[in-house]
Amino acid sequence: MSIEARLNELGITLPQAAAPVASYQPVVVHGGFAHVSGQLPFIDGELATGRLGEDVDLDGGMAAARACGLMILAQLKSAGLLEKVERVVKLGAFVSSTADFTDQPKVANGASDLMFDVFGEKGRHSRAAVGVPVLPLGAAVEVDAVIAVSELRVAASLAG
Repeated sequence: MSIEARLNELGITLPQAAAPVASYQPVVVHGGFAHVSGQLPFIDGELATGRLGEDVDLDGGMAAARACGLMILAQLKSAGLLEKVERVVKLGAFVSSTADFTDQPKVANGASDLMFDVFGEKGRHSRAAVGVPVLPLGAAVEVDAVIAVSELRVAASLAG
């Protein structure tokens, strides 16, 4: 089953891939890996802002992390790589949180669970989940990714 078909089966519509907010590329492919820059959480077109432990609850944080995961998928699709995913290798989740908030791993599950739902066993990955005092634009969560992609299929798609 194609990833597009799987997304349809799950009732998931990907957002429009976000343009970079600074001087970087959203996706860089090198050595068979797609490195996806940190993605911010847009829910219904609005940036999910705030801090966990202050004005965002655990469910809101998990929803924000899932939204970051959706944006990772949107960036892969925009780069022509969504159907070339061989494995989700690693996610890095950054959670804007207070000093006493310690559920960053639970927040990151919002993105991790999405990857498993979409890719099955290929979506199981290693991960880091860290708390930070502030994120760009006041975002509640930011998630980046390393994705193994088929080099032969990537080369063929880049060749036209």
